[in-house]
Parts: sequence; structure tokens; C-alpha cells
Amino acid sequence: MITLHHLVRSRSKRIIWLLEELKVPYEIKAYQRDAVTQLAPAELRAVHPLGKSPVIEENGKVLAESGAITEFLAQRFASDTLVPAKESDEYPLYLQWLHFAESSAALPLLMHYFLKVDGSETRFVSDYSENEIKLILGYMNEHLSKNTWLVGDQFTAADILISFIVEMAAGLGFLTDYPKLTQYLSALNEMPAAQRAASLEQQYDAS
Repeated sequence: MITLHHLVRSRSKRIIWLLEELKVPYEIKAYQRDAVTQLAPAELRAVHPLGKSPVIEENGKVLAESGAITEFLAQRFASDTLVPAKESDEYPLYLQWLHFAESSAALPLLMHYFLKVDGSETRFVSDYSENEIKLILGYMNEHLSKNTWLVGDQFTAADILISFIVEMAAGLGFLTDYPKLTQYLSALNEMPAAQRAASLEQQYDAS
């Protein structure tokens, strides 16, 4: 059985959604954030040296990193539904969006969030992050104006992984000028497995 080491209120919620979508046996081992620092607890370092989440464990094998976990599980358990055929024209596009979520898209949003929490003034980073956020959101909004999901009409694991980006952008107040992204977020939230994941996330959050 797969064990998901899940840090509450983190990007790990997407892996709960993925596992619910895959309908494979799994269990959640939840970890609470430090009440003062809001960081992950030291116990996670016993699972993986980085002490971060998500991490999955199965038969003594441990895998970290959201993108790697998503690609591995989707290919293994749902290659005929959540992943375009490898020989198809859509497969390279799927890989692009899958990795876009944790590379180009994540950094500027996280940077903006950390600056907002810290409250420090900067000479460069603040403007850079906001400009990059506009770039990535505009790019996604334009793409979704022509496609139902990231990969045309097929809902894929890339949509699950990108959900964090759209949710975070909405939470930071950036979606006002991006109607297609707002519509896309609503469609993501209506997915039954996404709703089950959100419910489980709330159950495990002891804060």
C-alpha cells in the first residue's frame, strides 16, 4: 500500500487528489505545521532528508517532489486516462504543463507570498515577482481560452498539479483580470476527487 506523508495546508493536497482520482489503496500519515514558524515538523526528516512534503512510500521505497510523484503515479496507474499516449501529439504538451507547475509558475507566486508575509521592502524582487506572475497567468489564461483543460479536451494529471498555482493566485487576489483562469479554477473545484481531497485535508488539519 502507498503511504502519503502529508503536511497539512501544503501542496501535498494535490497528491491526495491524484490518489483519489486513481482509486488505488493508500493511507495518509499527516503532519502538523509548527504553531509558531508554520514550518514542517522535524519528524518529516525521518522520512526524507529534506523534511518536506509530499513524500510517498511503498515497500520501503521513498519518492519526494510533487512533479515526480505525479508523473510516476499517473503513468503507473492511469496511463490510459490521466496521461496522453506517449506517441500522441499531446504527450509533449502534457509534459510541458506538468513541469511548468513546479518550475516557471511556482517560484514567482511563492516569492510574492513570502515577501507579503515578511513585509520587507525590496528594490528588485517584488517587481520581478509581480511581473512574472502576470506573465504566467496571462500565458495560462490565453491557453485556456482555446482549450477546456491544459491538454485540449483531456483532463490530465497536469491539471491536478497546476491546481495549486491557480488556487494560490486566487488567494493572493491575482485572478481578477483572468476570467478563463477563474472559470478553470471553478471547474477544478467541481471535480469529485478534488472535493474528496479537500474534505480529507480539512479532517487531518488539527489547527
